Amino acid sequence: MYRDNPFHNFEHASHVTASVKKLLTRIVNVDDGNGLRVSTDEIDLDDMAGHSYGITSDPLTQFSVFLSAIIHDMDHPGVPNVQLVKENTRSAQIFKKSVAEQNSVELAWGMLMGKEYAALRACIYNTEEDLRRFRQLVVNTVMATDICDKELQALRKTRWETAFADTLLQDETGDDCKATIVIEHLIQASDVSHTMQHWHIYKSWNQKFFIECYGAYKAGRADSDPSESWYRGEIGFFDYYVIPLAKKLDSCGVFGVSSHEYLSYATSNREEWVRKGEKLVQQYMAKYEERNTR
Repeated sequence: MYRDNPFHNFEHASHVTASVKKLLTRIVNVDDGNGLRVSTDEIDLDDMAGHSYGITSDPLTQFSVFLSAIIHDMDHPGVPNVQLVKENTRSAQIFKKSVAEQNSVELAWGMLMGKEYAALRACIYNTEEDLRRFRQLVVNTVMATDICDKELQALRKTRWETAFADTLLQDETGDDCKATIVIEHLIQASDVSHTMQHWHIYKSWNQKFFIECYGAYKAGRADSDPSESWYRGEIGFFDYYVIPLAKKLDSCGVFGVSSHEYLSYATSNREEWVRKGEKLVQQYMAKYEERNTR
């Protein structure tokens, strides 16, 4: 159910799922007393049971996040939601907002509800209440990957600040709410995890995304040539999304050493891109032409 896009394909979904597994494992390790920045003598052990806000003790939540990572770009058309709305595609007529994300959930849910997956469903949930919670977890997690909707992003930012940044309100925010917020940011970080990994990984996925966007432009499915803004756009993406997101992973205190690793790589990749990005864009364009003249 994944299309053969240069970027939004099953390989990307697998990469995102691997990042989700890594971050969820680090939550478990923190709760077990591993992967912490300081010795256990310096930790308030009375609070350790609530450190992960119930995520590590809830298999349904963990499975829901894994499944969401695998399906989050199912049937992705290789263009952003704004283009789908502009083209008035069938999915845009149905969903109106977060078009690609809602379409992915709808397709995946329809498959899961098929008779061939009855045994799997019996392993996931046994009650109507669990079924409703499972679906809500999947919907919320996949919707969190729509980072272009400014209204949704503003809402998530407000929730984060209430739960983790505003010390006066932190204690009033329940664990369920905090767990939801942590999961949203976990899947968002995983969706762009290539920006917070080794430079060669970042460069490889960045090229794939450029080729997808440039191909859409060449096909008349984008208003502007991405090659003209890609260099500056990546710097802005690091400054206003990736690095702040990595800092949030660190500030929520859930992911142990992984948060430092992600922030370090994001900062390093940003610096490397500033030095090499303009030349790389030219190489990306040459790669696109090579692929399309064979």
